[in-house]
Amino acid sequence: MAERPEPGVVGRIYGNLGRLLGGKAGAGLLSLAYLAVAARALGPADYGVLILVHAYVMTVGGIIEFPGWHAVVRYGAQAAAAGDRPRLTRLLVFAGLVEAAAGVLAVGVAAILAPILGPQLGWSPAAIELAVPYSFAVLASIRATPAGYLQLKGRFDLLGVHNLVAPAVRLAGSVVVISADAGLRGFLIAWLIAALAEWAAMWGLGAYVAWGRHARADLSRGLAQVPQENVGLWRFMLAANLDVTVSELSGRLTPLAVGWMLGPAAAGLYAVAQRATAVLAQPAQILGQAAYAELAGLAAAGDRGPAIRAAVIRAGGIALLAATPVCLIIALFGPRLAVLMAGPPFAAAGTLMLWLTLGRAVQLVAPPMTAALTALGRPDLSASANFVSGLGLLLVLPPLLDWRGLTGAGLHVVIQAAVGVGLLAICTWIQTGADRRLAAGARA
Repeated sequence: MAERPEPGVVGRIYGNLGRLLGGKAGAGLLSLAYLAVAARALGPADYGVLILVHAYVMTVGGIIEFPGWHAVVRYGAQAAAAGDRPRLTRLLVFAGLVEAAAGVLAVGVAAILAPILGPQLGWSPAAIELAVPYSFAVLASIRATPAGYLQLKGRFDLLGVHNLVAPAVRLAGSVVVISADAGLRGFLIAWLIAALAEWAAMWGLGAYVAWGRHARADLSRGLAQVPQENVGLWRFMLAANLDVTVSELSGRLTPLAVGWMLGPAAAGLYAVAQRATAVLAQPAQILGQAAYAELAGLAAAGDRGPAIRAAVIRAGGIALLAATPVCLIIALFGPRLAVLMAGPPFAAAGTLMLWLTLGRAVQLVAPPMTAALTALGRPDLSASANFVSGLGLLLVLPPLLDWRGLTGAGLHVVIQAAVGVGLLAICTWIQTGADRRLAAGARA
């Protein structure tokens, strides 16, 4: 008989999710507002260029960056349980330095490649020129260490507040750009400022929570012993980073492929449809964040495979149930929503919305499974599943785009979601099948 999840675990997961969603709800409204301003001001073609520049920079960053939040939460929970504050301090500094080094490299690579790849994506000379300084927008994603620390400390309220930073700055910047009639150049500058604000705000919040909790003396022994006192740290970080990279890369590469094959205007339509379906995609992502800390706690408490399985099933079921009304709304009013969001030139995005919504709905059950596998010390299995469904299935995207145009992009998302969730379900079921399997996986 399957073990019931530990009382309160699913409740705490959704409590964490609720605190994060508070910020996401506000961020979603702000995002719709700045999208309406930018899309109407630029039109499909220039708005598509704005999206392509941002997607390019974040794709390069996603490939090179080395986020450490999984390691901070997993090994930080162990250090906190042992009452070893110096170990936790050293882990934080170590993860932060690794992440910062990868971030500097990502900025440099993005700046070097922008003039080479920009013309192939239909960028104007002005956009290519600004794409070089825009490479600093990579820093928006170089903030995983403080984000992991906030999760470890249960400060999901601050993570929710942080979600408001980038869209608020983008909206304010959009108003300024419209007032100054600054066009595409102005919007690129506004988006860059928002990315830098997002980066600075997260590190500031992390420093605020850490203030007084750690001491410089904790670092007296240096950082050389960090991998030794956190057994398997490098292997875990590499596997977790590969999982994050692969799972996010497909979503970032798809708009670039659309722009490459169908042009910037098609990329603009795809971006509007994608933004509309973010009402499902973003909660799915933060559901994984909300679940990970709780599932890591269960794993650290002992051999709890069946309990973790039960918690994952319940969390995924609730997520699917919550997605049903959104799917119905998009099915009935997709084209009208596209016009309402971005104006009549974007009406063609409405049909694509339904396909993307169906794919996002299926993907809602993936983050709890990924969180469970990572908490059990097997992020490699999640990475493998995401590699097959994400990067592997990118091979079928060009033929689908050639066959069905933008609708092909929607079909591709649905296929990816179905394959990815199926593989994750198999891996999670096996790893949580028995306590002895869990123990073996945790020791691996």
